[in-house]
Amino acid sequence: MERPYPKLTITEKGERALRAGHPWVYGAEVTAVAGQPENGGIVDVYSQKERWLGAGFYNDRSKIRVRILSGNTNDRFDRSYWQRKLRWAVEYRRTVMGADFSACRLIFGEADGFPGLTVDRFGPVLVAQVLCLGTDRIKADLFADLVQLLRGMGEHIDVLYERSDSALRAKEGLPEVTGFFLGSGDGHTEITENGVIYDVDYMRGQKTGFFLDQKYNRAAVARLAAGRTVLDCFTHTGAFGLNCARAGAKHVTSVDVSHAALEQAQANARRNALTQIDFVCADVFELLTQAVRAGKSDYDLIILDPPAFTKSGATVKNAAAGYKDLNLRAMRLLPRGGYLATCSCSHFMTTPLFRRMLEDAAHDAHVQLRQVEQRQQSPDHPILWNVPETDYLKFFIFQVV
Repeated sequence: MERPYPKLTITEKGERALRAGHPWVYGAEVTAVAGQPENGGIVDVYSQKERWLGAGFYNDRSKIRVRILSGNTNDRFDRSYWQRKLRWAVEYRRTVMGADFSACRLIFGEADGFPGLTVDRFGPVLVAQVLCLGTDRIKADLFADLVQLLRGMGEHIDVLYERSDSALRAKEGLPEVTGFFLGSGDGHTEITENGVIYDVDYMRGQKTGFFLDQKYNRAAVARLAAGRTVLDCFTHTGAFGLNCARAGAKHVTSVDVSHAALEQAQANARRNALTQIDFVCADVFELLTQAVRAGKSDYDLIILDPPAFTKSGATVKNAAAGYKDLNLRAMRLLPRGGYLATCSCSHFMTTPLFRRMLEDAAHDAHVQLRQVEQRQQSPDHPILWNVPETDYLKFFIFQVV
């Protein structure tokens, strides 16, 4: 049967990537174009030997020329197709998140078959970000169908706010967009995670307003916190420190360079009546350096949750040096028997690279690392083994001996 879409032929290298399950075709891999593909429209992708490889969204403004949607020739990309994909994604979260379904990531881009789409749920509020032209063209239907699907499951949804304010949209030829698709409000809502209550600023906070991917990692660290003196670095709105304080930490010092984030963290501490916690506005590298020079050993649990130090393969080496400096200082600051929780949220900083960095830091600090746990992102941010970009969060807990 003749297919209705324009046809792209790609290199053998591009074919190998698609056959391995990766969903992107880069512009440099396209060798021929037949028909008149429309930016944001559907195209078919073929091998040099005329074998059909899949269909996806096309955009000649982007380095990612095609974002593959399906390798099934029977799929028709109508509204019912997307409704089916939404249902699969939401039912997966209901299954794996259980009682935490009320505050979780509902759509995680390519991991759910929705290129460039993120949707986080904060109770009755959905916050969406769209970074792909093809997805942007159908977002109104996706948003409406997602709300209808959740309400049909008995979930209370009042608001859907779009936070498509990322500079990455320019690479797709898209302007930045924010605004209410459904409902209205002041940009704040409240969630409970691991028993801790948070105010979520979904209009002005980082990303969609709250980092949901560390949910269970925070609980894992909190299990070690009772009676300990904790240093929570890059605290943002306070989540790791608040989990530790709630778990019975003797004292928590939470550090961030952002005044606005710390104000929200302090408000969250008050909201939870947690008083054994103070907040310091400082550069974490400088604070750790000064503490090491002063010979301090005030903390027996240090948490390092930095922003991504690299967003491209070209800067991985410099990023590794930054991660090493950070972890080296923390290891030197901890007493023997103290605990270190450390992570990277950059997929370019792979697990082998991160482990090697930690080994080097421990060698230079003249300590040994006794591993307590190795963890990743929570399962509402699923990892597709054939899509390395979805495997981004490395998280380790050690005792320093």
